[in-house]
Amino acid sequence: MRSPCVFLLAAAKSLRHRPNTNRIAREPNHWSHRMNKPYSRRTFIRSSATTSALLGLGDLAFMSRLPRVSAAEANLNPKIVRLDPEIEPLVRLIEESSRERLLEDVAARVKRGLNYRDVLAALLLAGIRNIRPRPAVGFKFHAVMVVNSAHLASMASPDSDRWLPIFWALDNFKNSQAQDVREGDWTMSATDESRVPSADKAREAFIQAMDKWDESAADTAAAGLARGAGAQEIFELLCRYGARDFRNIAHKAIYVANGWRTLHAIGWQHAEPVIRSLAFALLAHDKGNPAENDYAEDRPWRRNLELAPRIRSDWRSGKTDPAAAKELLAALRQGSDQDAAKKVVELLNKGTAPQSIWDALFEAAGELMMRRPDIGSLHSVTATNALHFAFQTSGNDETRRLILLQNASYLPLFRGRSANLKDYQIDQFEPLPLSGSVERAPEEIFAEVSQDKLTAARKALSYLQQHPNPKPLIDAAQRLVFLKGNDSHDYKFSSAVLEDYHHVSSDARARYLASSLFYLRGSGATDNKLVQRIRAAMAA
Repeated sequence: MRSPCVFLLAAAKSLRHRPNTNRIAREPNHWSHRMNKPYSRRTFIRSSATTSALLGLGDLAFMSRLPRVSAAEANLNPKIVRLDPEIEPLVRLIEESSRERLLEDVAARVKRGLNYRDVLAALLLAGIRNIRPRPAVGFKFHAVMVVNSAHLASMASPDSDRWLPIFWALDNFKNSQAQDVREGDWTMSATDESRVPSADKAREAFIQAMDKWDESAADTAAAGLARGAGAQEIFELLCRYGARDFRNIAHKAIYVANGWRTLHAIGWQHAEPVIRSLAFALLAHDKGNPAENDYAEDRPWRRNLELAPRIRSDWRSGKTDPAAAKELLAALRQGSDQDAAKKVVELLNKGTAPQSIWDALFEAAGELMMRRPDIGSLHSVTATNALHFAFQTSGNDETRRLILLQNASYLPLFRGRSANLKDYQIDQFEPLPLSGSVERAPEEIFAEVSQDKLTAARKALSYLQQHPNPKPLIDAAQRLVFLKGNDSHDYKFSSAVLEDYHHVSSDARARYLASSLFYLRGSGATDNKLVQRIRAAMAA
């Protein structure tokens, strides 16, 4: 796996020397160190013309592949954060265009040469500068967190669909921007340069500020880090603080993963506002200073700090064990957050491989979606996706142990009280034979999603057990998100599930993917109106 530093340098170089071409660059997923790798992500989710025809999803060939933009310098307000001069005019366009005109304005510039990477960068930075991640890292701030999910969906799509997720995210930003205006019109301020620590002191200043939950000190320390520290050093800090507390149902960990990954896609020259935004979001709380109190949201971390050193030093060299995964799944299904973390320590010390621990964590999140397909259960899936990314990307042994323990602790908290949970178990539900042909399986399954989700999941399991290449099924799922998704969670959930399919062991991944049918869009869902609007904008 290439290091984040190498990738960032490559991304920055490509921005400085990009050719004027009509191709939107396809980039490999450098951040997926797959434990199981029978298919590449590109192969796994590539377009399926046959599936699209079966589902009657329409011709999206109007989505042309288009390149870069030129823009004049604009006057800047000295009180707001300054962005890279090359991207500032495009960010201003996104900020200042009305929701009724933004897609048309961007489409016009795309047709004149605006490239994909610049649109992605401007979209993220417009959200960071204009949408306050408070009082919770969620709600309107999903316009920022969903950018990586939209990017993953775009990169996994055929050329004809590539712009759809990005244009959807542009429209979604305008909705969140309007909400932020109604709530006080927050804007990220310029950095207080007089308080920015020197490069040699920024790391310690950041740690002290974050430990004390000191927002102003953390903000200037974050600026110092961005200017003087390496990418991996910064990530190690952010992923620890992102996993530190369960406030906002783990949106902090989700923002660290999604924000970091988008930053890698757009280039390190945009790092400072992103890192400042992350620091501000990670300090969100709604009571007294957590450093001076004992709140329930902070207790798992404090307990797991004591548990982590009890894991044997060679914990990474264990053996995969499906029986151990089932044992942990049972603890996650019934036990407390403390029980789950202790079970992880016990299994690792018995010689169980981390892969089997992750299998249980993924399965528990998928099972929760089956038992109660609501917004909390959805975030058990997206949080596990984010924490797994942090686990893969971190090079710090203690941090990786803590992430495993925190993820195990979070899932019982997502589960909460069991009174409203249906009696479904991901390792027990039976496959149901398809009534039609294998070629028409995606059509049959996604029609069933709109009628009976359990039946759809059972048919999907039958299909996947007989035909382990899930490509046609996933092609259909992705296309339906584009055409019928109307919420950030449609993109966040689908991107997490389709990515994590690769990370589940082969004996469990079919059930994991089948469980996602409890939330994915069915073909009977109402079409969103945005596709028609984008078609018209591109044709104008």
